[in-house]
Amino acid sequence: MASEGEEESSQSESGSQDYLFKIVMIGDSSVGKSNLLARFARNEFYPNSKSTIGVEFQTQKLLIDGKEVKAQIWDTAGQERFRAVTSAYYRGAVGALLVYDISRRTTFDSVGRWLNELHTHSDMNVVTILVGNKSDLKDIREVPTSEGKALAEAQGLFFMETSALDSSNVTEAFYTVVREIYSILSRKVFQSQEQRKGELASLSNGKTVVIQGQPDEPESVTKGGCCSS
Repeated sequence: MASEGEEESSQSESGSQDYLFKIVMIGDSSVGKSNLLARFARNEFYPNSKSTIGVEFQTQKLLIDGKEVKAQIWDTAGQERFRAVTSAYYRGAVGALLVYDISRRTTFDSVGRWLNELHTHSDMNVVTILVGNKSDLKDIREVPTSEGKALAEAQGLFFMETSALDSSNVTEAFYTVVREIYSILSRKVFQSQEQRKGELASLSNGKTVVIQGQPDEPESVTKGGCCSS
């Protein structure tokens, strides 16, 4: 995948970008959000990575149904350590990855709080996937897959277990969110077009539609052509 710098230059050269989706990553500190993003964006993994400091986001181009989608993915930048993720972080987000660590139950217990925060600061319809990260730590698992899946179903979320270490399901998790956002947007565009067609049809039923012109130059349009009175 292209790096952020390559993304920006390709966009400016071709101008072919069709959509831009902002996606946020949320969850307790040290659940692996930054490594998930690094694995997806750059195919990198940092075994001794520290909590992110400062604002961090990556941009990636994805091709969905022949349309170029630019996903702008935001990391919480370490703010979650202080429970100080601001409303500005969520502003404009249309997708979210809510991440917990399958080997630390406390991070799973925090999912409800993160959902409340997401819904408080963003649209209730943000496409959200619950991600159980570090699935490679099978021997010290504290949260069964079935429990994560049950919570996701109860909350109406997508669900997937991932491993930034061995790349399992990382790309799939991000693509799931982007595809669903695109699908929702496509349906809205289609409905809008159909509504517009209906409005045009009602205007083309043989009745005269008056268009306001100059006071001394009234004009009208009828089905099949123009005429002046």
